[in-house]
Parts: sequence; structure tokens; C-alpha cells
Amino acid sequence: MKEILSSYAAYNIWANEQLMNIALKLSEEKLHQSIESSFPSIYKTCLHLWDAEAIWWQRMKLQEQIFIPSSSGNHYSFNEIVKGIHQQDKQWAEWIANTSENQLQHVFAYYSLKKEYFKQPLWQALHHLFNHSTYHRGQIVTMLRQLGVAKLPSTDFAHWIRKK
Repeated sequence: MKEILSSYAAYNIWANEQLMNIALKLSEEKLHQSIESSFPSIYKTCLHLWDAEAIWWQRMKLQEQIFIPSSSGNHYSFNEIVKGIHQQDKQWAEWIANTSENQLQHVFAYYSLKKEYFKQPLWQALHHLFNHSTYHRGQIVTMLRQLGVAKLPSTDFAHWIRKK
């Protein structure tokens, strides 16, 4: 399990960097342009990615008070969001590298944002986290295309593995 999750964590860093490097070249207007999707802009989709990674990190660390970047009252620049995602991605990769198989099997309890109580093994939460990021990266690709970005890199897991 650890080997798989380590690969997912490294892939997540790489794939996020591929798309964030393109998004960083967009104007503020395009970053905030309304596009129909789960979240109404590239800016808000990326902010959601950061939120999700931060929330799961804090849950795993058993923090009682969860800090959600988008709910903090701060207006983050897109550069700050990208930096937050990158830092959190690295934190996940480092944590997985330094954890044991037993720790990954550990069942932890947490409350969802809807105050629902859940228990699950850490590996399941991590698998969800990385899958969640993949889902939203797909949306970002579609949003970038709608904004006229023609040249987009492949962020498929298979492409990353082949380049390794």
C-alpha cells in the first residue's frame, strides 16, 4: 500500500505542477472568468483543491478546529493558492514516505463538513484525496480549453509513469 500511495503522491505533485504552470500564465480576468463546472472558475477550482488537501491533512492529524483556506476571510492571490497546493502536496508525499504500512491501516475518526461522523483507514482517505485531485484537474483542463488554451500537457498517470 505504501508504494502505491507514494506513487500517487509523487504523481499528484507532478500533475498539479503541469496544470498550475499553465494557469499561472493566465490573466486575472481569465482565472476568474465564469465557466460552468463544479466550481465557477479556474481560481475557485484551484482554491477548492487546496481546501480539500488542507482539510484532509488536518483530519488525519486529528485537529479539532479545521482551518479552511477559502473560509478564512483572506483573499488569496492565485500565486498564493498555487504555493499552498504545492506545499500541501509535498507535505503529503513526505508524510507517506515516513510512515509505515501499519500507520496506513490505522482507522481514524473525523467529522465531515456536514458534521457527519466517519471512521476509515488512512489509506482510504489518501486514495480518495488523490482521486479527488485527478477529478478536478480534468475539469481544469476542460476550463483551460474553453479559455482558448490549445497546448495542454498530458497529466495521465500512465504518462507520468512512462516519463519516470
